Amino acid sequence: MRLIHRLFSGRVYNELASKEKKHTHGLHKGRNGAVKENSGTISRFLFREGREWRRVLKRDYDLYLLLIPVIAFFVVFSYMPMYGLQTAFKDYSPSMTMGAAPFVGLKHLKRFINSFYFERVLRNTLTMSLYSLLVKIPAPILLALLFNEIRSKRVQVSLQVISYTPYFISTVVLASMIVMFLTPGTGFLDALVRCFGFDKATSILSEPGAFKHIYVWSEVWQSMGWDSIIYTAAIAGVPADLYEVARLEGAGKLKQAWYVTLPCISPTIIIVAIMAVGGVLNVGYEKVFLLQNTANLEASEVISTYVYKAGLEKTQYSFASMVGLFNNVINFVILILANQLSRRLSETSLW
Repeated sequence: MRLIHRLFSGRVYNELASKEKKHTHGLHKGRNGAVKENSGTISRFLFREGREWRRVLKRDYDLYLLLIPVIAFFVVFSYMPMYGLQTAFKDYSPSMTMGAAPFVGLKHLKRFINSFYFERVLRNTLTMSLYSLLVKIPAPILLALLFNEIRSKRVQVSLQVISYTPYFISTVVLASMIVMFLTPGTGFLDALVRCFGFDKATSILSEPGAFKHIYVWSEVWQSMGWDSIIYTAAIAGVPADLYEVARLEGAGKLKQAWYVTLPCISPTIIIVAIMAVGGVLNVGYEKVFLLQNTANLEASEVISTYVYKAGLEKTQYSFASMVGLFNNVINFVILILANQLSRRLSETSLW
């Protein structure tokens, strides 16, 4: 690990530069001799570093063996399937091999951009994604701050377990619960409306304007407790001396959270926010598809469901691959931009 730190911290280049400076004087005497001398210095340095690499590998070989299953997983399930990306640039059909499919370039991308559904699908995806980001990022932070203020350890652990539980509910079960609760006549919402003296509730799932609220807030309810774990761990690492100083200065609970807790966990918040922004177009396909119906299709059709229908239902594999590639490329570009912006503003980034 010391060698890896040296390689990535720039010490290697500093050592090379310092050694080259010692032999720069030889360039004035004889160019050929100087080149040989410098190349010999670099060769000796690389030989020494290679020998250190072999020593580290021999000493910690058991730790490096643990990396093999992880690397194999990514190679098999992440990198090898990338071979199929070429279908996005071809007119592929199951009746022909991948190599026999004719190359069409960006034909499918132009078709998607010029299609009637492009604006609606992109608008729905961005609307639900940005709405979800605005709610899902601060919600677990607030929950973690509330957990931190509970003095009874037993009560704190009990509430944390209760908040984690919805995360383990499958998407199918959650979608079924939402449909049951919002069904007019038999649902929980209908019974609640009748308690206030109204005749009956309307079918909220059939309202296009309500779909994004149902999707986002059910997502927050399910994942808020689980997402708060990382913030709870970060808050536990805040030095107690800072809170003591804040109390001596007369700061209350809100000011302690604002001026002590949040600044200390800001690197964690920034990293989580960057990763969330990187998946801004990745709206959950399963729940959207299960809650979708003909009445709310105008507001519930997103890129992921559009790819599913185009690829599996209409067997347009090349077109669906291009739409999915378009989605991933946009996410990748947004991730890089968000990381660069975070590095400039706060000096905290993924790389």
